[in-house]
Amino acid sequence: MYKAVLFDLDGTLLDTSEGILRSIDDTLDHFNLPQLSEEHKRNFIGPPIMHSFKETYNLTDEQAVQTSNYFRDIYKDIHLFRAVIYKGIFDVLSFLSEKGIRIAVATYKRNDYAKTLLKHFDISKFCDYILGSDYDNKLSKTDIVNKCLKALNILNPAQAVLVGDTNSDALSAKQCGIDFIAVSYGFGFKNISDAEKTSPVFIAATPQELLTFFSSNF
Repeated sequence: MYKAVLFDLDGTLLDTSEGILRSIDDTLDHFNLPQLSEEHKRNFIGPPIMHSFKETYNLTDEQAVQTSNYFRDIYKDIHLFRAVIYKGIFDVLSFLSEKGIRIAVATYKRNDYAKTLLKHFDISKFCDYILGSDYDNKLSKTDIVNKCLKALNILNPAQAVLVGDTNSDALSAKQCGIDFIAVSYGFGFKNISDAEKTSPVFIAATPQELLTFFSSNF
């Protein structure tokens, strides 16, 4: 029986794609970098943005830092709230809260952005703990998940599950020894087959399917 459920943010709780994609476009324009296809830009959602810019454009460390800092400023100041809550997420969070299940958000979105977004969309009221990445991107996703487990006082990994939409989420769950639920409606998994490769305990094509899973397990 799970005592805690950890959620990724981008592609799991919120569709943040519009704000991120617009911020990427503005950043590429500012630095006169070639524009990318939407599919390629969507691969930027989730991983550290600095790494994505660096690898895509073969930037130096200094250039990658400058580019990612500009992206963060544009995103924070102009596009942060261009996001949509996935239909049914409130039902999932309400159900878990009513059952006394501890809820955390473990995200690679920067910590201050994550907390601002979750408060703006009225999700933070359901959360016992929220943790995103540090400004210097020194924390790995596994570090973030482990810190969430510690904050929730989860000593037995069998008592927690991570819900996410990427291979990175699946890997961090595995490294922390907790179960993983894949959602195929987000950004990372292109289809059910992709999600199946991560050996999740469940795959949800919609938040409603997440609710069905939790309803049958609590």
